[in-house]
This record gives sequence, structure tokens and C-alpha cells, in this order.
Amino acid sequence: MLDNLHFGTVAVIGDLMLDRYVSGMVNRISPEAPVPVLLHSQLSCVAGGAANVAANASALGARVRLIGLVGEDGAATSLLGALALWPDIDTDGVITDPDWTTITKTRVLSGRQQIVRIDEERVLPLSAATTRRLIDAAVAAIATCDVLVCSDYAKGVLSDEVLAAVIAAGRARGVPVIIDPKRPTFDAYRGATLVTPNLIEMTRATGLAVDTDAEIRRAAQVASAQFGGDVLLTRSEEGMTLWRRDGTMTHAATRKAEVFDVSGAGDTVLATVASVLSAGQSMETAIVIATAAAAISVSKLGTATVSRAELSRQLSEEMHDAGALVSLEQAAGIVENWKHHGATVVFTNGCFDLVHPGHVALIRAAAREGNKLIVALNTDRSVRRLKGDSRPIQDEIARATVIGALRDVDLVILFDEDTPMEAIRRLRPDVIVKGSDYTEDQVVGGAFVKGYGGRVALVDIVAGRSTSSLVTRAAGHDDRTPGDAGGA
Repeated sequence: MLDNLHFGTVAVIGDLMLDRYVSGMVNRISPEAPVPVLLHSQLSCVAGGAANVAANASALGARVRLIGLVGEDGAATSLLGALALWPDIDTDGVITDPDWTTITKTRVLSGRQQIVRIDEERVLPLSAATTRRLIDAAVAAIATCDVLVCSDYAKGVLSDEVLAAVIAAGRARGVPVIIDPKRPTFDAYRGATLVTPNLIEMTRATGLAVDTDAEIRRAAQVASAQFGGDVLLTRSEEGMTLWRRDGTMTHAATRKAEVFDVSGAGDTVLATVASVLSAGQSMETAIVIATAAAAISVSKLGTATVSRAELSRQLSEEMHDAGALVSLEQAAGIVENWKHHGATVVFTNGCFDLVHPGHVALIRAAAREGNKLIVALNTDRSVRRLKGDSRPIQDEIARATVIGALRDVDLVILFDEDTPMEAIRRLRPDVIVKGSDYTEDQVVGGAFVKGYGGRVALVDIVAGRSTSSLVTRAAGHDDRTPGDAGGA
């Protein structure tokens, strides 16, 4: 699904960290003290904090401009080395301050079990000179970005002065400003487009419970009043809930997954939302895709990235509909979900009475025009009006069953009118497909679809194949007259 999205540039500013993993196996207890003895086997270093947000955005295919602070130490060298693995991350905005200590989290693992975590940090107020350098680097990055992310781990980089300056710069350029908050309240984020608190952060900032939908709505209103934007509440195994300032709420349920490690999952969500928005998609689409990314992230051990290929597979699995026959209203809900997953929705229609190679060729060609294919079938009454009382040969349920069994078909609907215009208006497909014996101006709904940015595709048909010719030949006549392969 993500193949349809062309990601832009994401600017990420915040607290940079180095995540170190010391791995081995524990087979005995020390005779010196009642502690496990780890037989060391491996040391690995990955980007953490705001740097992990950048890595996750890059893994999805976005270009990233990273702004943050490191010290003059070995951890900084290791962190920049880890970031160098991602060529689409521009680290020119990473500032070195000799008075700063590069924040490091070292996790000691025996197999998949974390034994202890060791943190190295010395959080000091930023000097005026360092503050100015951070702001200048951020403003330069914002000038060429599509989305701005502030990854606040409360380690000092996102001071009040820095926050105010970067949010103002983002607003001046009209780019979305997304903040992962760590402040006791959200007042310092005033002017941001979206904050992404978890349950604990939301309760702390508002003083309200967030268990039910009504409680979430009330808490989101209180939170929004503090900074003026929308709220995306991450709810662990319950998924995510997006509250918009117009009062609407959208919930994205998470797919159940075996959880190995939740470290860095919030960074993955933040990066995915920002990347999808940089592709010009809606916030609702962004949270659905981010929920799928989070499910992949927590199934991995340690701070991890989610690749574009992994996420695309997950989204495809979540949209497996297998040619079901549904009502138009049900189809509308399914199509909305498909689009939130980033899918291109294709629509074709016809009677499809006796399915023949011409029909199969049309459907295969239609499926290649996007990710999800809807086939709209004339009802029996509609077929009789169009083709006479002797048709259809197969009733609508039989025809829907056969068409739905074709592997390229994702959904089947019925329409009772002479044309599928009502269904097209309700579903708003991205592509309408008909046979090449049509012209674009003859395709029902073509002008409507092109009016909102969709398109019409005319595909080659198999000459000499039609249900009418099959019926004639079955009756003992050899009628070789070419027919419409698109649904007769």
C-alpha cells in the first residue's frame, strides 16, 4: 500500500540518545554477591530518542533533517555512526557542545530478557550560544520540510525558548507541527498542530481519567485548550484515538501481536504519522498506518525501525476481504478503511452473466491499476431492463459468488439502477476501469472521479468474447460477432 505514497521531508528536533545493547547468556549466580553473571557475546548500538524517530522515518522512505545536541565523547561518535547507516538523514543540524554529555541508555540482556538498564546523562541548562545554534539549525531545516516533529524526552534540548522558536517557524511556513510531549502540562507546546501523549502523560497533563470514550473526549478538550491543537492519544494494546478540534474522534484498533519490547514504539508512531502526513495524506490515514507500524515495532526486541516493506505487508494483511458480497453502505465503510491504509481503490462494473476469458482479462487488468478492486454487478432487475426478459442466465447471487471467487477481486456490490453512478458517488474510487471499446467520455462516473483527482483507465479487451455470443453458440448457432468483454 505504501508504494502509492511519495514521502516528503520531515524535520526532527529533540533529545538525541544512543541506545546500547549488551547481550549474552546467564547460566549462574556470582559467588561474590547474589547477582547473575552474564557471559558477554555482543555489543550493539542504535539511534535512540529523537534520533530513533529520524531512523524510523528514513526506514519508511522519508527524507529527514535531524536537529539535536551531542557532547564531545565516544557516545556521540557511536551515535553519528549509527545514523550514517541511513543516507536519507541529514545530520548537519546535530550540534556538538563540549559541556554536554551524549545521553546513553545501556540495556543488559540475557537472551530476550532485560536484566538492567544503565543511563548516562548530565542534563544542564542550555547556554545562550547553544540555544541560538539549535534554533538556527531548526529554522534552516524547517524552511525545506513538509512536517516538523518535536521529540521531547525532557532532557533539555527542547527548552521553552527553543520550543517557541521552532513552533513559530513551523506555523509561519504552514507545516504541521507534531509533538511527543513530556511536560507536566502542554502549555509550552502552544501553536502545535498535534500532540501525541500516552495514557499516563494525558492523565498527568489534564488530571482526568481516560478509560472510556467520554472520558477521552473530555480530557482531549482540556489538553487541547492548553496548546490549541488536535490530540492523538496512544493507548497501548487499545490502539490510538484521534480527537480533532471540530469534536470528531477516530479510533484505530491495534492488531494483536506478541509483545517483546515496547521501547521505541512511541518513536515509531511519531515517525510514521509524520511521514504519512508528508505524503499529503489525512491525519486519519496517518494514525491507521501508524497503528500497524506500532504493532510491528513492539514485536521486535529493543529499539527498532519498521521498514516500508514490513509495514506494507502488515497493511495488506489487515485489508484482506476476499471478494465478499456486501451492501453499498458496508462497502463505503470498507473503502474508507482501505484508503486510511493507503490503498488505491479501483472500480469496474458490468453484468458478468456467464464469466468468460474476456471478463477475466478485464478484471486482471483492472486489478493492476491499484491495490483494491471493487466489482459492481447489475442486479437481476437491472439486467432484465438492459438486455430483455431472457437474461440474466445466472441470478445475481450466483454471479456475485463466481466474480468474488476470482483472486483479483476484493469486494463485490450490487446496483439496481441502469448505471452504477450512485455507487461511484458513494464510494469515490481512485480509478474507474472499462474496456477499450469505450472512450473516456462514455464511462459512467468518469468525469465525477476525475473531478476529485481520480482517473479513468481503459484496458484492452478480448475480442469475440461475450455472454450473448456464448448463448447463441450454445443454442446451435455460430455467432463470431465481437462482443463487449466488460460485463455482457
